[in-house]
Amino acid sequence: MKTLLSAFTAVVSLGLLAVNADAANLVLYTSQPNEDAQATVDGFMAANPDIKVDWVRDGTPKIMAKLMAEIEAGNPGADLLLIADTVTLERMKQAGQLLAYKSPEAANYDASLYDADGAYYSTKLITTGIMYNTAAGMKPTSWKDLAKPEAKGLVAMPSPLTSGAALIHAQTLAGVDGLGWDYYKQLQANGATAAGGNGAILKSVASGEKAYGMVVDYMPIREKAKGAPVEFVFPEEGVSAVTEPVAILSTTKNADSAKKFVDYVLSEKGQEGFLKLGYIPARNGMPVPEGFPARDTIKLLPINAAEALKASDADLKTFSGIFGTN
Repeated sequence: MKTLLSAFTAVVSLGLLAVNADAANLVLYTSQPNEDAQATVDGFMAANPDIKVDWVRDGTPKIMAKLMAEIEAGNPGADLLLIADTVTLERMKQAGQLLAYKSPEAANYDASLYDADGAYYSTKLITTGIMYNTAAGMKPTSWKDLAKPEAKGLVAMPSPLTSGAALIHAQTLAGVDGLGWDYYKQLQANGATAAGGNGAILKSVASGEKAYGMVVDYMPIREKAKGAPVEFVFPEEGVSAVTEPVAILSTTKNADSAKKFVDYVLSEKGQEGFLKLGYIPARNGMPVPEGFPARDTIKLLPINAAEALKASDADLKTFSGIFGTN
């Protein structure tokens, strides 16, 4: 009897193990704000109720430091990434750390917004421009306005050491004629501060602690809609943009489910979710959120992901040399 009971217990245990192995559980590492990450995951799980997704959130440099340490230890914790920029994912692609997947949804995107081999796909356009407190004495229209005497000691920006979007922004402006790294030297000489991430800049300007800030578009536009005393400007020279790409790690054990996640965030339904959260969708033919100008009126400044990748270490040293290591 004990033998039969043991055998039955073993069979039941094996059956439970089989069920657990088949149950798809994905882990997403993301730099999205907490509420946005939860909304993205909730939308996917509503469309795919048999797949559970857990997520871990931090700024791109920190979440990547965590992931790289895990990869080094031979135990990466993520199946998927949804982070700030393509430059970081280009590095991972070149290291063989991403799974190439040709999503059928790519047909609805400009070729410049995804990797030709399917290693990563842009999900939205997040530009960096100028926000200002409505009590500020100057209403900026140009990046150069932040280096004027009227803005002395009143400008804050996120640090590229903390924010992936801030690094892309600095690299982008550094390549613009009439701006370049000399522009950042002018900002530093004018008392601008560079520390933390975009959220800290939003709070600083909205509270009136600072009058002006470099920040990603959706934050001040959202807060203005809630009644905050802030405005957002797309400067006349143009804006940098990160595209919050999604990618699958080559080490995932849940490739089929991970591919469904990629397809979902690129689908019209997934893009509508980002639109509702206040982002410009990357997918062609989609509207823009309330409070944004028409998409074809926004001047995007160019950046080459492969070239930016090569220059990243040097650019971080240059920025740190100007502003310190905050």
